[in-house]
Amino acid sequence: MCAKLILVVGSLAAVVSAVPRPDTPPVYGAPPPTYKQPGMPFEFSYAVKDYSGNDFAHAQTSDGHVTSGSYRVALPDGRTEIVEFSADHDNGYVANVAYEGEASYPAPAPSYHPAPSYHAPAPSYHPTPSYPPPSTYPPPPPHPYQ
Repeated sequence: MCAKLILVVGSLAAVVSAVPRPDTPPVYGAPPPTYKQPGMPFEFSYAVKDYSGNDFAHAQTSDGHVTSGSYRVALPDGRTEIVEFSADHDNGYVANVAYEGEASYPAPAPSYHPAPSYHAPAPSYHPTPSYPPPSTYPPPPPHPYQ
């Protein structure tokens, strides 16, 4: 029995000592090394121009070291924004932004206020209460000691 008690107390002590204490600062090591991976060459492009006025395009190419391309977007003011860019590890992202067309801001159209098409009918009955009207009582007599 005594051996079992010593075994239980010893295992509890081992568990308690293995639990990390919240008041000790965490231990951080050196960050893992990073390796610069060679780039993969690619090329893609797409363009959209539909009935609702959407007009945009994007084309991009990369040789594995330098990525370059352009994109165009129709802006709400009627102009088209054209961006030509290149990006690499030495110069970062370099963009040349140009605009085509003139910005136009049309006057806001007056809001539409149609005449109401439904008129509530006048009631054809006069409702009466389903309970008797309250009776009127005479005022109470004055208090004798006033």
